Amino acid sequence: MVFGDLVTFLRLVLAAVLGGLVGIEREAMNRPAGLRTHILVCVGSALIMMVSNEMTLAFRGVAQADPGRIAAQVVSGIGFLGAGTILREGGTVYGLTTAASLWVMAAVGLAVGAGMYKAAMVTTAVVLGALLLQRKMQHMAARRCFRTITVESVDRPGLLGRLGMVLGAHGINITNVQMEYLDGNRFIRITFHVTIPRDLRMADVLPEIMAIEGIRSAESD
Repeated sequence: MVFGDLVTFLRLVLAAVLGGLVGIEREAMNRPAGLRTHILVCVGSALIMMVSNEMTLAFRGVAQADPGRIAAQVVSGIGFLGAGTILREGGTVYGLTTAASLWVMAAVGLAVGAGMYKAAMVTTAVVLGALLLQRKMQHMAARRCFRTITVESVDRPGLLGRLGMVLGAHGINITNVQMEYLDGNRFIRITFHVTIPRDLRMADVLPEIMAIEGIRSAESD
């Protein structure tokens, strides 16, 4: 019995730790469901899984018992909790990632309660990796802004390559290019949709573009 109590205690602690790791990341991002919510979901799911297993053992031979029936209710029940983290403002929906993290941590809690420790820890690591990658991408996007650069030039071989080299030298990323021929195909208008570092002055870039042979005009919005 002592050994069984120790296993129960360790499972609950592990569930609290795994839920807390994801909860800390959500708390740092100032999301509506943070540290406490993720710990409670993970620990509660682990406890439900253990109760389900114990009831199956207790009623073995007396009544038909399925250890998955009680635990399965966690999957549907967590949907109501996750829905509380989702907000909609106009055409934008917020909170889907937090709702998904709660759903996954409920699954992690069930895995811990069932003794599937490796699966629970690997899943938590994957979730944390995905959340941290998302945060890094958001920070990168915050340091850049979207602009449009329009160039008119005589159509010459290698023109796009030379323009790309100038833009790349300033850390400008090209996301889309549109080309239109003018004046009976004598000239070409190239529109670059780009992202640029927020501290970059286009006044430093446009003269370099104008220095390319054949360029008639270059402007940025």
